[in-house]
Amino acid sequence: MKFLTYTLLLLAFTFPLNSFSQEATNTTLSDGLKPITTLSTAGKSLHVPLKIQTKTHYLPLSHWSKKNSLGFDISEVAFVNWSAGGTSSISGLFKGKFHRVYNRSNYNWSNELVIRYGLNKQDGIDLRKTDDAIQLNSTFGYRKDTLSNWFHSAKFNFNTQFTNGYAYPNTEKAISTPFAPAYIFMGIGAENINKEKKRTFYISPFTFKTTLVLDQRLADQGAFGVPKATYDLDGNQLTEGERSKMELGFLITNKYKKEIFKNISLENRLSLYSDYVNRFGNIDIDCDLQVELVVNQYVKANIGAHVIYDDDIKSKREIAGIQVTEGPKTQVRQAIGVGIEYIF
Repeated sequence: MKFLTYTLLLLAFTFPLNSFSQEATNTTLSDGLKPITTLSTAGKSLHVPLKIQTKTHYLPLSHWSKKNSLGFDISEVAFVNWSAGGTSSISGLFKGKFHRVYNRSNYNWSNELVIRYGLNKQDGIDLRKTDDAIQLNSTFGYRKDTLSNWFHSAKFNFNTQFTNGYAYPNTEKAISTPFAPAYIFMGIGAENINKEKKRTFYISPFTFKTTLVLDQRLADQGAFGVPKATYDLDGNQLTEGERSKMELGFLITNKYKKEIFKNISLENRLSLYSDYVNRFGNIDIDCDLQVELVVNQYVKANIGAHVIYDDDIKSKREIAGIQVTEGPKTQVRQAIGVGIEYIF
């Protein structure tokens, strides 16, 4: 009787220990966690899910924004046995704009690269250049708080061209070349950025303007305002013309873009500069007005006018086969084109 009692007590004590023994499964996550534990109870397996802690990975926030556009405009006129007369011609203009903007709290750094190059071909006339520009603009600004639209700013501008320019029909002597001229503006001032009105206004009382004429022949002529070469009475050259000229002056720039009608936008860029030392009050003007008509995502029409007045740029024209230099004049370039544009 005692033996039977001891046997029953021993079975009762060992049964729970054997019935709830744990067996670890081979299923694991990549980080080593075991998502499921298997419990064996009286020959049966129970799968009990465990709570898994996962980590959420966030991509770093970029303060840079970008916008790139490439376009090609074309215009063509063709005549075949046209009784009223006319000259067939075709024109093409390649253009590109590349924007990079860094905007973080009280800092704003805006960078822009603009390129244009256009050619025209008429019957019986050699290929001629219609547009040629490389422009790099960079402005860094700091403001005291995020409520203000005014920034303490430093500005850098660089302008030049790709190829030689000529006073047609004379194509033997270039009147401009790459880096002849090239203009560099560097200054400090204040900039107002109004994103709602899409307007940027900049004013600088201290701006250095550097004019480069790296072609020695043009520098000797004193082209674009650099000091020209000196000669004796017999025409012998005494000194070479300087290839650069630096000025300190007052600069105002304004950029404005607005959709005036549906699918029709207007963009205007204006720059006014006056040198403190050389005839202060005589203002150099650079005004570029563009009207863009959107046909669809890729096809657009453009109407533009570019007006420049610079007292240092002398006009040239051909008289009886001789190139004559005249005084400064207002320069106007007007263009209408239809083409494709790809934005990325």
